Parts: sequence; C-alpha cells; structure tokens
Amino acid sequence: MDKQICVIEGRKATLHKSQRVSLPLIVLNHYSDDGAAIMAELLAQGSTECNLLVVNQLRWEHDMTPWTCPPLGRHEPSCSGGADEYLKLLNTQILPWAKEMLVGKPAFIGIAGYSLAGLFALYAMYKCDVFTRAASMSGSLWFPEFKDFVITHELCKRPDKIYISLGDREAYTKNVYLKTVQTNTEEIVAHYRKLGLDITWELNCGNHFKDTEYRSAKGIKALLYQ
Repeated sequence: MDKQICVIEGRKATLHKSQRVSLPLIVLNHYSDDGAAIMAELLAQGSTECNLLVVNQLRWEHDMTPWTCPPLGRHEPSCSGGADEYLKLLNTQILPWAKEMLVGKPAFIGIAGYSLAGLFALYAMYKCDVFTRAASMSGSLWFPEFKDFVITHELCKRPDKIYISLGDREAYTKNVYLKTVQTNTEEIVAHYRKLGLDITWELNCGNHFKDTEYRSAKGIKALLYQ
C-alpha cells in the first residue's frame, strides 16, 4: 500500500493507494490523524482492498456542519455551517488530485465519517451525486433540524449502500441535543428503509468514544461489499 500526501487549502489529504487496478475509492473525513490505524484495522478485519483517501486538519465544526448550531457546552465551540463550502473544495480539488494518483478508474466512490463527519457523509448525498455509498459511524444525527432535512429532501442519486451505526450509550446524557441521537438515528434509518435503500444499521456497545477505529473500519468494510 503506497501513501501519497497533499495539502490543499490547509486540509491534509492522505491517499492510501492500492497498486491494483480500478478498486473502490473511499473518502474518510477524519478528526485527527492520517487514518493509518484505521487502514490497519481494515486489514485486521479481513476487508477487501480499497483506496482510502483520508482528509484531516479540517476546520471540524465548520467543514463538517451543514448550518449553524450553538455550542453543546460552556467550553465547546459553536458550529458555523461550512459543509457546502468544504464539499465544493473536496469535489473540485481534493478528489481530482486523488483520482489522478489511482491505478485506473475507481469502481465506485464512497464517503465515510465518524461523529460530525458521519453527519457530513449523509449530508453530502443530498448535495452532490459523486458518492454512491455512504457510512456514518456514531454520526452526529442529533444535529438540530437534520432529521427533518433528511425526511423532506431527496438524495441526489439513489445510493447503492448506506451503513449507519451508533453506540448504545450515546443517548444517555442530559444534553438537550445529544440525548436525541438514537431516536433521530433510528427514524432516519426507518426513512431509508421506507425508500427501499440497501441500508445496514448496527448498535454497538459503549459510548461515543469507545472503539472508534474499530467502528470506523467496520463501516468502511461494509461499503466494500454488496
């Protein structure tokens, strides 16, 4: 597995590149590092091979959020709703760079993310037709008005597969926003099932911060299979 790195408008893109021809390309927006541990976890789980494009050094509360949201707590930042702006950068600069590096044309392009990036992964499906599969792991589907957005808007393209997971302790909080996460997630899953989409829904043990690399790899792996 080869590794290519590029910095575009302050965001660091790391392409974990296969030497095999025309494998899928999965875009993973990531909070911290270059995704090497998640790539290793994918291999440990026996996943089929893919090209993994990890984008980090993001303006997390801006790039990953579709509209504004007040801070979750006294010392937390507010969300400033820059998802459309970042999605344009992803589609016009970051993805073209990555595709030039690949061996052959990707079989498909999927998008994945954890937490706010899981929210962004689903949101992107409503704003562009680039991605045919999406994985939201412990996605921030508590985000104000997002459930209603999903139910009242049409996907740009009918996805081949959607994967959604959540920790079974994530809703155990007094926070007025976060405590809605499981109810919102389950209603979004039910909506997708009503549309007849191929969707996998899993409830994992633990809170939001448990087994993040394992859960991330599990979601990406699910996108690579029919």
